Amino acid sequence: QVQLVESGGGLVQAGGSLRLSCLASGIPYTNFVMGWYRQAPGKQRELVASVTSGGTTRYADSVEDRFTISRDNRKNTISMEMNSLKSEDTAVYYCNVRRTVTPTFVYWGQGTQVTVSS
Repeated sequence: QVQLVESGGGLVQAGGSLRLSCLASGIPYTNFVMGWYRQAPGKQRELVASVTSGGTTRYADSVEDRFTISRDNRKNTISMEMNSLKSEDTAVYYCNVRRTVTPTFVYWGQGTQVTVSS
């Protein structure tokens, strides 16, 4: 059974930093993308950052200069360091695992709340 365990969310002052982590287990493939999405109340869920098994990263324009995602393929974990946090970063952050070649699949974590206070 696939499990995604997220950690690192919390309350932080604007300008501060947090690090989110996600550990994926039970995935019988190595070629898949791991990343973070976020969703604020009443807003569309959006991709924040992702990293492929080969190490290729993508970032939303709003976070590219502030967030850094990394991946440990041996452990099937990702971490995202979030710096210079802003109030608009407040959202529930979801770990995502996605395979885009056959057989495709998508898995989601339960979400971890990040609240940035001003």
